[in-house]
Amino acid sequence: MTSVAVRALNAPATVPGSRVLGVGAYRPARVVTNAEVAGPIDSSDEWIRRRSGIATRRFAAPDDTVVGMAAAASVKALAQAGVAPDAVDTVLLASMSQLEQSPPAAPRVAHRMGARSAGAMDVGAACAGFCHALATADSLIRSGNSRYVVVVGSERMTDIVDPADRGTAFLFGDGAGAMVVGPAEEPGIGPVAWGSEGDRHEAIAHSAPWPAPGTRAGATGSPALRMNGPAVFRWAVATVPRTARAALAAAGLTVADLAAFVPHQANLRIVDGTATALRLPDHVVVARDVVHAGNTSAASVPLAVEELLARGAVPRGGLALLVGFGAGLSHAAQVVALP
Repeated sequence: MTSVAVRALNAPATVPGSRVLGVGAYRPARVVTNAEVAGPIDSSDEWIRRRSGIATRRFAAPDDTVVGMAAAASVKALAQAGVAPDAVDTVLLASMSQLEQSPPAAPRVAHRMGARSAGAMDVGAACAGFCHALATADSLIRSGNSRYVVVVGSERMTDIVDPADRGTAFLFGDGAGAMVVGPAEEPGIGPVAWGSEGDRHEAIAHSAPWPAPGTRAGATGSPALRMNGPAVFRWAVATVPRTARAALAAAGLTVADLAAFVPHQANLRIVDGTATALRLPDHVVVARDVVHAGNTSAASVPLAVEELLARGAVPRGGLALLVGFGAGLSHAAQVVALP
């Protein structure tokens, strides 16, 4: 056999680390109280608060699309980071409520924000999608394959939740949150700890395939998000602390090093239960954006980070432990230095 000389491939130059440079949010204008969602599910403000801790949530206007909200949050994050849109190499969009499977939404988000030549792709993993996408962004930058990455979670949960479903209607809201990630001399995003339990996928799932556009979730024959609340609660309070501890260990940190704990804002009982299980010191601020934003799925972690930064609850440069978890069942966590 004749040997053939094979030339070595060029590889991009690696960089020591990446970090979050800017955070942005888009919150729809319409504030929805518990009184408004309680009627169709034969409930009350007191019952909703006791079950979830939620007082209000935001509902998207007709023109607040997944793409539009994602682009608006991303533009704000770019402005805070001081990064021009045309400098963005990659856009990663996490969403579980974008109703079109094809074409993907991320290229449209990139175009709307002005990153018209960026690589762009949608990321699954539902409520854990943002943390999965953030880990991907970190790897892209450290490998030298991207310089600036926009990571955005955007959700119109009102499109996929049945307003008459007592198990989900009171939980979810709409909105978008984004982070700009860029290169750093020292790592500002820790190693990801993640996993999945696909044998338990039925705990949070759609009831049917997607319907025609404009069909209300829960209408006859149309899909709507369904959730086994008690099973999900038990899974989350066991899994989140374990995943969080793994992320801390991978980063070489302890809870004493943290400035903030930002879990997916699924339910206040889960947020507080997991914070207690981690035995966080008093100085660690726990994000509780769920009280006023509801569960915004893939958007909840960046929205909660933005809320903490906006009101000055955490120091710039402080370390935040992020944890995403949800349908799949999937989970992911990492420690980040706040911009």
